[in-house]
Amino acid sequence: MTLPLSNLTVLDLTLARAGPTCVRHLADWGADVIRIEPPGVGGEDIAGPRDGPDFQNLHRNKRAIRLDLKAPEGHAAFMRLAAKADVIVENMRANVKHRLGIAYEDVKAINPGIVYGSISGFGQDGPYAERAGVDQIAQGLGGLMSITGLPGQGPVRVGIPIADLTAGNLLALGIMMALFERTRTGQGRWVHTSLLESQVFMLDFQAARWLMAGEVAGQAGNDHPTGIPTGVFPASDGPINIAASSGRQWERFCQTMQRPDWLANPDWQTQKGRSTNRAAVNAAIAEVTRTKPSAHWVELFAEAGIPCGPVNTIDKVFADPQVAHLGLAQPVQHPRLGAEHVVASPLNLTGVPKDIRSAAPDIAADTDAVLADVGYSPAEIAALRAKGVL
Repeated sequence: MTLPLSNLTVLDLTLARAGPTCVRHLADWGADVIRIEPPGVGGEDIAGPRDGPDFQNLHRNKRAIRLDLKAPEGHAAFMRLAAKADVIVENMRANVKHRLGIAYEDVKAINPGIVYGSISGFGQDGPYAERAGVDQIAQGLGGLMSITGLPGQGPVRVGIPIADLTAGNLLALGIMMALFERTRTGQGRWVHTSLLESQVFMLDFQAARWLMAGEVAGQAGNDHPTGIPTGVFPASDGPINIAASSGRQWERFCQTMQRPDWLANPDWQTQKGRSTNRAAVNAAIAEVTRTKPSAHWVELFAEAGIPCGPVNTIDKVFADPQVAHLGLAQPVQHPRLGAEHVVASPLNLTGVPKDIRSAAPDIAADTDAVLADVGYSPAEIAALRAKGVL
């Protein structure tokens, strides 16, 4: 089947995680992604060993070449590739692409339709533009660590690289918007975001509470900062999540728990009242939930239309029947490593399979084929390799 992005050629100059997260969306849905790595790159990447799970998960469905962009011949080869490409994605420090002569303005001069995607730590200009930025720095600077963790615990990072992942996801969205506009105008655009912008955007209602009401959110632990009761409660065999914060849900919750006294308590009848008495509400619920196993509560609340679920470790996530049904662990055959599983795209398009077509490529696996596609002869490729350009 022809995949939705199969008409696109993407040059991937990304490292680490934010950029590869963006490119992975394009690769998964059919784009011909050419990952460009410098000569001398070995089996290690910032995302871990090349044969390791992190690298394999990030770089599936791609081809790979080696190319020294600092050498005149390497720069010329890149520009020949760029002249025929639809998209370029990079996450270098803001000034590096300009120094290499491969920035948007450089490529646009030979390919006006190019959509050029960039991710930086803190933005393409401004007082922090030249600083190195990584996920945890963005989590701290962007306020997330101040609202994560238990009250009084001190700053806590989120357990996934959420600034990296969000920046990558948002850049993929921006690239698709620019490609859509290009169908009308024939012109490309430079699309860029940063870890900091993405992190502040993800503060969402917590940011709005400050901007519109002057409220500085603090740590709320496992409790929802505004919706009570929403949080983690003990079952007899482990913790569960329960969310029953709206007035209607609270009423159904009390009825399901057979506790009309909670419903009648005047201090607990409004969201504001339950928020003020959060500790007492949570303690009363915990006294009941700890008497039965988690499966009992999940089934009971599901029947009542009240959100509830277990707190799974990652092995239990992939053992969950709904996760298995959704096919979130996708198989792929690596030519050296054999059978692997990687995380599937979370997107679903009617009638389009989301199988992983190929494992992450070995170093320079496609150099000769990619250069031949843009007119290099075997002798020219051999000469470039002899000079150390490839």
